[in-house]
Amino acid sequence: MRKKGPWSTDQIQGFLRDTRIPLRIAVNGALGRPVLASLWFAPQGGKLWCATQQGASIASLLARDPRCAFEISVETPPYFGVRGTGTATLHSDRGEEVLRELIDRYLANTDSKIARFLLERTEHETAIAIEPETLVSWDYRERMEDSV
Repeated sequence: MRKKGPWSTDQIQGFLRDTRIPLRIAVNGALGRPVLASLWFAPQGGKLWCATQQGASIASLLARDPRCAFEISVETPPYFGVRGTGTATLHSDRGEEVLRELIDRYLANTDSKIARFLLERTEHETAIAIEPETLVSWDYRERMEDSV
């Protein structure tokens, strides 16, 4: 894997581990135009794991062409984050397991309306494992410190 930017591998891993914002994934659409989606993610074993319904467009597009790009970044100044490219694989056998991990990570419990809704649909859930090929970090906190 190639790495660029100001952060060390440990800093990147720490950011991915501690961040609770969605990953934005870009895939190649069926008509040659890019398609973008936001998904919850969890880093595990050097991969970024997400979950979606098996019938979702993002799943069918990745099944056709597993190449992707992704970004995890804060949306308010000062800006910092990680982006990269990679290859995604679908794992229908881990869909419910990964979804439950993501609910724990983002919601902390299964008592909310959204958690109950997601857990009612686990029969058709599939996991997405993104194996990064490049990782690029950026961090504008120092240069933007007087603008926030």
